[in-house]
Amino acid sequence: MLWLEKGLYVRIVELENGPRPLPLSSGFNCELAYRVLGCFNASESSDAFYILANDRDEIWYICNRHLRVLGLFPDKKDFRLEIINGLRH
Repeated sequence: MLWLEKGLYVRIVELENGPRPLPLSSGFNCELAYRVLGCFNASESSDAFYILANDRDEIWYICNRHLRVLGLFPDKKDFRLEIINGLRH
């Protein structure tokens, strides 16, 4: 199942020895929030993989276990937002 989201932003909290790919080794960083472009879930019992554009503008599928919600900002169109003290700017 694939769905697209409008305005959901997530931050990276990489789990040590978590599922691959590891976001911080794949062009993402923990100082930015990333706009969710979509989500893929192969079955109800598996992890979901969120579709994000990294800092090199590459498209990646990142496991939901590495992500935390920053907020819903449906009017924003940016792929990335700077995080300062946990808030978007």
